[in-house]
Amino acid sequence: MIGFLHTADVHVATFGALVDEAAPGEGHAHRVDAPLLDDARAGAPTGARVRAHVDALVAAGASVVVCTCSTLGPVAEEVGGLGVPVVRVDRPLAEAAVRDGGRVAIVAALASTLGPTTDLLADAARRAGATVELDPVVCVDAWSAFEAGDLGAYHRAVADAARDAVRRRRADVVVLAQASMAPAAALLVDLPVPVLTSPGSAVARAVELARA
Repeated sequence: MIGFLHTADVHVATFGALVDEAAPGEGHAHRVDAPLLDDARAGAPTGARVRAHVDALVAAGASVVVCTCSTLGPVAEEVGGLGVPVVRVDRPLAEAAVRDGGRVAIVAALASTLGPTTDLLADAARRAGATVELDPVVCVDAWSAFEAGDLGAYHRAVADAARDAVRRRRADVVVLAQASMAPAAALLVDLPVPVLTSPGSAVARAVELARA
């Protein structure tokens, strides 16, 4: 079984469907703690609560746990689980993004995401021996649309920021840094560069680990 720790209810259906598609019959369990993200953004300690959620998922039978919040990703990897792998949602994405080098636009709706994601991409580049230029991009006002439940406006704002990164900043690859951004990729199929999202690659990694 694959366990998921989310900070938004919307991710339960998204990641559950991805598991069902990638590994029919594989069980999945979900825990949602929206205040965790608020606390992380405010600089409050979150390690103990993340660990408690991970331990609860393991106790429920999870053989691998995915933290779907990019802001909390480093904390989740640090606290780990009770003998099971803990996957941060954006690590497989980062590995793919730096593979060919070049300029990587990191599109985020929360400034709190940029630090952890930029550090992750830099680490992935070092491990791969790749030379990259990391270009953080914040979608101004996009998060307010997400919090208001206007996902259409949210994804359009993300897509606009991604287009600007390619047109003005000449990005070679675009990283949509937050799992909630993934549907915006469908608005960007005409771009001449890859647009990478985290949910699918994270689930693929989790399925691989669950079946190991």
